[in-house]
Amino acid sequence: MNDQALQTADKLFHAIEAGDVEAIRNIYTADTKIWHNNDNIAQSVEQNLAVLKWVITNIQGLKYTEVRRQPTPRGFVQQHVLRGRFKDKEIALPACIVATVEDGKIKRLDEYLDSAQTAVFSS
Repeated sequence: MNDQALQTADKLFHAIEAGDVEAIRNIYTADTKIWHNNDNIAQSVEQNLAVLKWVITNIQGLKYTEVRRQPTPRGFVQQHVLRGRFKDKEIALPACIVATVEDGKIKRLDEYLDSAQTAVFSS
């Protein structure tokens, strides 16, 4: 289970970096929920994919750095810094992901980030 969860994590973050929305969709279950601490809303797969499409389109050179990932009994935990360029600004957004993985697919993903770091996107 732990190896499978870590492989699933690899697939997810590589698909995001590659801008492959369909690959991301295939990593989620049909009823996956994606929750964010900054708004306390659990998104559906389609809502999350819309956000990721925006991220992929608007952040150039998207890359996860300083990745620290550990398996958990039900999935994985990952800390990272999302880096890229938004308009004329370099961004570095630290985050922590807690994911539940079932049969090689993400069933739930909770993302923790400092909302102050996202202020660059509203400028």
